[in-house]
Amino acid sequence: MLEQLTLSDNCRLTWLNGGVTHLDGGAMFGVVPKPLWSKKYPPNELNQIELRTDPILLEVDGKNYLIESGIGNGKFSDKAKKNFGITEESRLTESLRTVSLTPADIDGVLMTHMHFDHASGLTDGNGRSIFPNAVIWVQETEWNELQQPNIRSKSTYFEENWWGIAEQTETYAREIKIADGIRLIHTGGHSAGHAVIHIARGGQEVWHLADLLPTHAHKNPLWVMAFDDYPMDSIAQKQRYLNPDSFETAWFTFYHDACYRALKWSEDGKSIQQTIERKRDNE
Repeated sequence: MLEQLTLSDNCRLTWLNGGVTHLDGGAMFGVVPKPLWSKKYPPNELNQIELRTDPILLEVDGKNYLIESGIGNGKFSDKAKKNFGITEESRLTESLRTVSLTPADIDGVLMTHMHFDHASGLTDGNGRSIFPNAVIWVQETEWNELQQPNIRSKSTYFEENWWGIAEQTETYAREIKIADGIRLIHTGGHSAGHAVIHIARGGQEVWHLADLLPTHAHKNPLWVMAFDDYPMDSIAQKQRYLNPDSFETAWFTFYHDACYRALKWSEDGKSIQQTIERKRDNE
């Protein structure tokens, strides 16, 4: 059974299986000492933490959108799987089948950024588009860097993740409205073109902060990843979106979190009030 969050009669979020990685906990929490972060998000014996890569199906007004795309299938060598701790590739097609959909039924894909763990599910092992009928939204700075990565970003922007979708891609600068109450908003921070997603439907509010908030343990604005290209921008954006106004009303959704799909914090941000927990395979 797939976890879901229903906002109204015509707006529902469903978490799909996009694969799983295990990355170094120290890198994921940057300068935060291990005795602090490990209490909130325990590592394995290799000091890695489990990070899902699970797209969210957003069904709204009769349209089917994906938030992110998973890590795909057949995109990684055995060495890469070991380096990135990939223990399971995507089962996206199977997940879609459980809600009577196929990749061809996807009308759009909302990409917060194009790092390999978010974008590898857009194409197959030959670089061909997985979602032939979808518009794929990418922030324009992100799209440009994807095609011409710098010495740092070339290790995470893969050529095979963009050339097969170039004709389907639409870019934007600051913000774009996808549907009523659905926006992609440029933030920068994690990458120059990183974006977040805001959903306001049915009197409810959702923030998908992507890799500004990769797990629930990253709520502290100062707890940013060593992977962030512009950490001070990440901190500023977290301060902007993780505040008492949003804590009072909003759900926060996750792509990477191994524990929670979504949650609401208390108004003071000190405790978790509501959750949608990730079900394990044996549950």
